[in-house]
Amino acid sequence: MRFEKAAIPLGFAWSSPFVRWQGVLSEMSSLDLAVDVTRRALEDRGLAPEGIEKLVLGWTVPQPGIFYGAPTVAARIGAEGVSGPMISQACATSAVCVETAAMGVEGGDGLTLVVATDRTSNGPVLSYPRPSAMGGAPLIENWVLDNFARDPWAGEAMIATAEHVAREADLSRQELDEVTLLRYQQYRRSLDRERAFQRRYLVPVAVPAGRAGVRMVEADEGVHETTAEGLAALRPVQPEGVITYGSQTHPADGCAGCIVTTVERARELSGGEGVARILGSGLARVEKARMPKAPVPAAERALADAGLTMADVDVVTTHNPFAVNDLWFARQTGYPLERMNPYGCSLVYGHPQGPTGLRLIAELIETLRERGGGVGLFTGCAAGDTGAALVLRVE
Repeated sequence: MRFEKAAIPLGFAWSSPFVRWQGVLSEMSSLDLAVDVTRRALEDRGLAPEGIEKLVLGWTVPQPGIFYGAPTVAARIGAEGVSGPMISQACATSAVCVETAAMGVEGGDGLTLVVATDRTSNGPVLSYPRPSAMGGAPLIENWVLDNFARDPWAGEAMIATAEHVAREADLSRQELDEVTLLRYQQYRRSLDRERAFQRRYLVPVAVPAGRAGVRMVEADEGVHETTAEGLAALRPVQPEGVITYGSQTHPADGCAGCIVTTVERARELSGGEGVARILGSGLARVEKARMPKAPVPAAERALADAGLTMADVDVVTTHNPFAVNDLWFARQTGYPLERMNPYGCSLVYGHPQGPTGLRLIAELIETLRERGGGVGLFTGCAAGDTGAALVLRVE
């Protein structure tokens, strides 16, 4: 889809730190997390919640009260009277939320708040009634674990999709380890000068710590120290496979958000810092059980709608649950691996699902700001052999 009116004010895309699942955020509802992080993000940016006209809420893991999610979050941050759509599209949730907000702006909407939040820790176990089953026994689903383990259409686990692509593209274990190590080295750059780059967009989380106390989480938790020797020592997850626990991401908990509005209003909010114009978006689906391929056609569609090609792109960020994703993307597009994810990615700091893309979009914007502007592409895969992409231009 092509956009002409929608933009994100520079400085108005943010994320919480990501915490490996079963960590310090494991007992905090993702809706409570969204309220805490969004309140602080708006306050830090001097934006009164009363000025928000619409909310787009993204999530993928049900939480208590999610039935009332969007209006409840809006009211709790001080934007009473505001509501909007709730979107759940697995790992593509963030990109679709931003696309939805941009579509609204193109149609006349004003200031739109996008929030994406998820807690993969302690996902719900659902009981579906089956009165006709023996003894009326219900169908039980572990929302997170069962869906990690099997795509009901393709019939295979997500890791199997990566192994299929690695085999078809003849990607070696050594190549996967090398790109994984590169991504960890890039992430370490974001920690330089007391995390100067991350502090441009990360918003701390206040986690209840008993007896009215709180613990402030200001940085990612659960990122492993990774070396070439350590990666080489890991066994493949699947027999005869090439993917290890080092070259795939880990589940996490987190929240991210941004403001989408008209270019004119975005310029006002940024206080002269500029805007990230939203130029195009794309969704794609590839053949069964080949999920890591999907970011390529999604990116091609987004770029085509924006009237651009890969040659016009200055920086790429990717949601890459497997190192396979980036190697496939680089081979298919010719885009250099070292120009992708210059400050890390979800392969390193984890994947809370809903907010992952928004964090990568925030990092994309800040990287383009750092270089003085330019065109950026976010793209990533999602469950169901799906890909989603967004093209931005920072001015």
